[in-house]
Amino acid sequence: MKREEWKSRYGFILAAIGSAVGLGGLWRFPYVTYENGGGTFLLMYFFALFTAGIPILILEFTVGHRFKGSAPLCFYKMNKKWEWLGWWQIFISITIAIYYSVVIAWAVSFFFYSFGLSWGENTAIFFTDSYLKITNSPFELDGIRSNVAFAVTSVWILTCLIILVGIKKGIELANKIMMPLLYLIILIIVIRGFFLPGAYIGLNMLFTPDLTKFLDASAWVDAYGQVFFSLSVAFAIMITYGSYLSKDSDIINNSFITAFMLTTFSILSGIAVFSVIGFMTYESGGNVPDKLSGIFLAFATIPKAINQIKPFGNIIGVFFFLAVIFAGLTSQISIVEAIVSSLIDKLNRPRKVITSFFCIFAFLLSLFFTTGAGLYILDIVDHYINNFGIVFVGLIEVILLGWFFDIKSFGSYANGVSDIKIGKWWYICIKFITPSMLFVTILYNIYNEIINLYGGYSLKALFLLGWLVALLVLVLGILLAKINWYDESMLERNI
Repeated sequence: MKREEWKSRYGFILAAIGSAVGLGGLWRFPYVTYENGGGTFLLMYFFALFTAGIPILILEFTVGHRFKGSAPLCFYKMNKKWEWLGWWQIFISITIAIYYSVVIAWAVSFFFYSFGLSWGENTAIFFTDSYLKITNSPFELDGIRSNVAFAVTSVWILTCLIILVGIKKGIELANKIMMPLLYLIILIIVIRGFFLPGAYIGLNMLFTPDLTKFLDASAWVDAYGQVFFSLSVAFAIMITYGSYLSKDSDIINNSFITAFMLTTFSILSGIAVFSVIGFMTYESGGNVPDKLSGIFLAFATIPKAINQIKPFGNIIGVFFFLAVIFAGLTSQISIVEAIVSSLIDKLNRPRKVITSFFCIFAFLLSLFFTTGAGLYILDIVDHYINNFGIVFVGLIEVILLGWFFDIKSFGSYANGVSDIKIGKWWYICIKFITPSMLFVTILYNIYNEIINLYGGYSLKALFLLGWLVALLVLVLGILLAKINWYDESMLERNI
């Protein structure tokens, strides 16, 4: 079965950026920057980008391009005993795709609400009580919320249709449409934000440096964590996207472009969000809003600010939630493609069959997150998958490739097809700096889990919906690796 390729370098870069520019870029990066010293954190972020983000991105693009396969197939070709690592990444992606679709669905609903500001004055209560109708605990499901389920259905139908069409006419075309529009929308919000009364207050909050943060270990952990999560590395996506590159593609240059375009978007998002935060602070007489990160920033704080923007605040709302939809969809598409590509390689079945079955399966599971307990379950699962699943699998990946494979062969391969060359800094980062920082991150996250129960949830909820889910994706990855490849001829491709 001949592997598809990107139609153009431009299309590939937009798709890679689209994968990296997720919802976290819109609401996590601004808050993490604000919490960790503003301009000081940006310096730490750029250091982390050069010592971990770009090196891993080069590594994963190289792995996919060299071995021409999905993550499980590439790891199998390197060492038959490593296939489970690829499937571990895939099951992490499956978990993320299931609940990520629900967050995009919320944005779809709020996109329509923004036209008439239907969320009212008390936006937080509207989101939790009127829209989600949340219950009192993660174990009190109380049925599916039909309004949320309808929006989730639309997200999965659109995702499925794009993946069904394939790389060139589906994923590449979708990103060529959505990514330029996403950047344009963010620029419009940034420009409007500059002219809001008090916008300077928010920008000072975001960018004023706090030099003491250079000595704060947690700030460095956050910097590396933000780079690691935002670039979509270690859960099979960039390996898969790299496998669709043509033979003479410039791997290193593409990696730098992807990383810097993502950073540009993240900074623009920070300016857009904190201009609005500054406006809210100004309007309230100096009181900084409580919820400046995550889901409540997007679905409670920003809508509240939109209510106060006169005139045409609803237009800003329409643009903001359209940006959330585009950012979410481009990431969702990349996650699902990584999964579908792996199953096609393993089972040797047509794309249409694999895509249809997986999307139906994932859609049915996503309905679990549309119940009255959906917000709680999503919060717990997301926390453990990101803080433990992805970090652990990333650590193992760089250790195996950096220490137990010929890492110099990857560097030589990337240099052979690229104008920009990598040298000793890349090998040092992959072998020493990146694994060290991931190990420190794991220790830091475990320490936080020991001293505090996440989110105030019960130990039972955190164990069943957090630790157990994080362990289950690993076990499923190991089990699937034991199943034979349907078409073993692909395992003998020239590498």
